[in-house]
Amino acid sequence: MDKPKVVLGVSGGIAAYKACELLRRLTESGHDVRVVPTASALNFVGAATWSALSGHPVSTEVWSDVHEVPHVRIGQHADLVVVAPATADMLAKAAHGLADDLLTNTLLTARCPVVFAPAMHTEMWEHPATQENVATLRRRGAVVVEPAVGRLTGVDTGKGRLPDPGEIFEVCRRVLARGAAEPDLAGRHVVVSAGGTREPLDPVRFLGNRSSGKQGYALARTAAARGARVTLIAANTGLADPAGVDVVQVGTAVQMREAVLKAAPDADAVVMAAAVADFRPQAYAAGKIKKKDGQEPEPIILVRNPDILAEISADRARPGQIVVGFAAETDDVLSNGRTKLARKGCDLLVVNEVGERKTFGSEENEAVVLGADGSETPVPHGPKEALAETVWDLVTHRLG
Repeated sequence: MDKPKVVLGVSGGIAAYKACELLRRLTESGHDVRVVPTASALNFVGAATWSALSGHPVSTEVWSDVHEVPHVRIGQHADLVVVAPATADMLAKAAHGLADDLLTNTLLTARCPVVFAPAMHTEMWEHPATQENVATLRRRGAVVVEPAVGRLTGVDTGKGRLPDPGEIFEVCRRVLARGAAEPDLAGRHVVVSAGGTREPLDPVRFLGNRSSGKQGYALARTAAARGARVTLIAANTGLADPAGVDVVQVGTAVQMREAVLKAAPDADAVVMAAAVADFRPQAYAAGKIKKKDGQEPEPIILVRNPDILAEISADRARPGQIVVGFAAETDDVLSNGRTKLARKGCDLLVVNEVGERKTFGSEENEAVVLGADGSETPVPHGPKEALAETVWDLVTHRLG
């Protein structure tokens, strides 16, 4: 079989060196990659590097190998075009259809999915002109991932950092897997919770659970690849931030509730995949609880945590908002799931059987998605991203 053909566009930003790692991941996973840099990009990484890593000649202009019509052929034959980094200048040219070099010509001739991974200073990203250009590209069907927050050039920090190349690769892989399918979540804002909350007993100990956050992160990555603006509320995961996702870190159930209620008002869908603790200690010990010889420890009194899923289901932040819950069960899985669905009042409930060696921490999952309309959608054992795709399929169907 022919290898999937990927065009890696590189524009002139300091983050151009990170595209070498993205190129390596694409080639090592079996993709045929043609690098098309801008002239400015070659000030950061030379043509010899791109040629050596990709196995293809590199040019920035339309005048090389004219008989092969590269400004048309490269885009026509591509299965995916990804531009990383995409500078403010590149986003503006792409949005306005300018074509003054090989990369911008390629973008105009491509009929395959296109992914932009922006990287620039915060002020440039937040400028109304850039935001309008991004909105235009998304409206046309391109996937423009949100830049990361972190260290920029010099001493500056803020939003505008190129996402981790490994996470950009995950977006590309998911977009390629969908083929010619439109980014059906474009223009939508979705909120996803992930991980497991921890309720502190003292400065050292906490009550927690086995949730790794991997299913929630798969949901966030998949939504971003389908064009959504994603807010991921992560509790104690230790996982790398997904590309194109705004990540809010929380620790406890109360903090999770505050973050969800803050993000939900303009969300089209809220997916509560996090394992939120049902209880927390009534009292917090300011110092480490000591073991005393000959004495049994004082009993720990627990109080209920807020039921976030029931709260946002009962009081929708906006009309038509879809709410999805997760139910981790150890016995009578479907029976308990149906009961929980009715009690929580959400639109969809993903029910799976959990245990010490089931689901938690694994790369796979198996579940049944129950609908408030009486539907049941089984998802066979497989990668967690497969379950994520099914959940978003069901959500987009309900969004209309």
